Amino acid sequence: MAWSHKRIKAVLCIGFLVCGALVALKTGSARILTFYPALVNLFFLVLFGHTLFAGPSMVYRFATLKDKSIVISPYRRKIAAYCRNVTLVWCCFFIVNGTVALISVFGESYRFWALYNGCIAYILMGLLFIGEYIVRKVVQKNMRGEFIPLTQVKLDSRAMDSIVCYQGKYTDGIFKTWQEFARDCTKMRHFLMSQNVEKWILNCEDCYYFYVTFASLLQCQKEILLTANITPEFIKEIRLPGIGFLTDQNAPDSTDIGTILERSSDSIEDFPPIDPSTTKIHMYTSGSTGHPKAVLQRMKEFEMDNAFIMSKWGDEFWKRKVCSCVNQHHIYGLLFSVMLPFAAGIPFRRNRITVPAEFKSLTDDSYMIIAVPAFLKRTVEDETESFGLKSPVIFTSGGVLTPDVAKKTDEIMGFWPIEVYGSTETSGIAYRQSKNGLEWTPFDNAEITQNADGCLIIRSPYISDPAGFETADLVEILSDGRFLLKGRSDSIVKIEEKRISVTEVENRLNQNPYVKDSCVIAMADRRQYLAAVVVLSPEGEKFFAGKEKFDINQYFRNYLAGFFEAVVLPRKWRYMDAIPQNAMGKRKKDDIKALFEKKIEDIHGISFAIKEQEDKKVAVTFAAPESCDFYDGHFPEQKFLPAVAQFHIAVKVAEQYFKREIPLVETKRIKFSHPVLPEIPVILTITCDGSKFQFTYSDESGKEYSRGTFFSKEQQ
Repeated sequence: MAWSHKRIKAVLCIGFLVCGALVALKTGSARILTFYPALVNLFFLVLFGHTLFAGPSMVYRFATLKDKSIVISPYRRKIAAYCRNVTLVWCCFFIVNGTVALISVFGESYRFWALYNGCIAYILMGLLFIGEYIVRKVVQKNMRGEFIPLTQVKLDSRAMDSIVCYQGKYTDGIFKTWQEFARDCTKMRHFLMSQNVEKWILNCEDCYYFYVTFASLLQCQKEILLTANITPEFIKEIRLPGIGFLTDQNAPDSTDIGTILERSSDSIEDFPPIDPSTTKIHMYTSGSTGHPKAVLQRMKEFEMDNAFIMSKWGDEFWKRKVCSCVNQHHIYGLLFSVMLPFAAGIPFRRNRITVPAEFKSLTDDSYMIIAVPAFLKRTVEDETESFGLKSPVIFTSGGVLTPDVAKKTDEIMGFWPIEVYGSTETSGIAYRQSKNGLEWTPFDNAEITQNADGCLIIRSPYISDPAGFETADLVEILSDGRFLLKGRSDSIVKIEEKRISVTEVENRLNQNPYVKDSCVIAMADRRQYLAAVVVLSPEGEKFFAGKEKFDINQYFRNYLAGFFEAVVLPRKWRYMDAIPQNAMGKRKKDDIKALFEKKIEDIHGISFAIKEQEDKKVAVTFAAPESCDFYDGHFPEQKFLPAVAQFHIAVKVAEQYFKREIPLVETKRIKFSHPVLPEIPVILTITCDGSKFQFTYSDESGKEYSRGTFFSKEQQ
């Protein structure tokens, strides 16, 4: 334990008093006084030398008086070792200096005594101070932490009071130590060995609880099924008989991690060995087949990835504490937020940052921030002033960060993010800082090529197949070996940086008895989201008859919530008689997207979907129900849409789409060719030329029902 400032001062004062007393005992002879320098050196030799055996060293005690954060620093052991060496150097100095001072007492002339003890000794002492200061700065610059992967860690790999993780801000002082980690691993191993279960689903929001359980499962040679999705329907699919479920969430038929670790026990056992080549970690992700896909991983590749990242950015990591807003159940969050800092002995934040405003409080220390593009965008988009963070470094992955958001992040948070490109199957592949260009630089250990379709193929130590892994990412490989991403060739999209297959969402919808067909697409305005077009089955039409669209939307959202996280559920819904297709039977994605890009509100019970849109033109589709007010009282034996109704609909659609109020209109001409019957799909096309509006009612085959022209009287 470090001495208090008062305690050290008291010891020094006592030493000087003793020396003074010895001098006071002089008998009148000046020679007694000449022993004073030798006695002072002897006193400091005993004082410093004693701490080399009793510990901590005297220089370390002085250092902790000046900087109290040393005692909780991840470099504490290296600092303590350095301070012990400096203490030893000072002991050698006191021996040499005291010996020369003693020899000078017995010289024939006092001139040498006065010159050495009054001048030379102080010069030597000053040179030692200067030399140690220079060496200290070099050591601080080159000081690196000790990287010990989980599979190589032992009980004595870290000091018992070293910090594993922290809660809130680092300076709040709420820590979990190495001793607590070892004790909790012992508890968890005892529980696991008492269960006749070889495979465990693991989901834990608390990062400390998560890694204790993760480590213990590997130490007990169990298989881990790692998933961020714990919706009941999803768990039901992956949890086969004989599979356990460990979590800190309120999930049915699961084992609570907190209950196990809160049991009272002082037992601490050494960590059993882990063979990194035989570990089995199944990470669930969305595959291109549209079904949940488990990717089998090993600790061998994980730890190679971490070691490479530390070889490239280790100096930056070791200077900071790690905090993250990334879910540790995904490979990026697992590697960067928990596994890497643990191996490097760097404290990581126990709870993920979930609210962007939390970043504003992290001004107490320097942090390594692990983020995703969507979270960074939400953090900085409405901010105008800097957060005042202390030299942060920001990593981001899970999606492409646009240069404008990266620039804003630099302005607000003080660092232009480093983007890492990779996937669950490949781990890290490349990196970039978009301020230097949009090109991605492959990692030194990654080899990239293209297939015939232009999709990226990766070979690296993290991929066991010598043929490499073929992605669905379209790329352009440049002459210098870097590459540009050109989009994806499959149905995998990322919503709020969560990888999701739109095919999987469609398959889930199509399994519902009320759905005949469906199409799900990714849309984007301020944020990316999913949108769904649904064709109801006859059972669905009967079930939803008379219900409001909001209630239908809510039914399907609740249905999908059993399979997917809330953030990826479709936000917009359209209900049609058929999915738009071209002559070859392929879905017309552009037409489907147009259904969602702008909305026309219902008019007298008629729902509209935008089919085509331009600055001065819009085409909407609708099918007027027989119950519509426009049919009431008109031609009761043969209902068709009256001219005044067609005119009224065209005006109201024009007002909504062109964002113009047309309170008074004048009709120049209108021509009717065929009647518009109830329940018949119709296309209404309107073009705007200043105050002039032309409209046409037709169908998909080009058959025209009517056409006309009207003017805005105020602008005519």
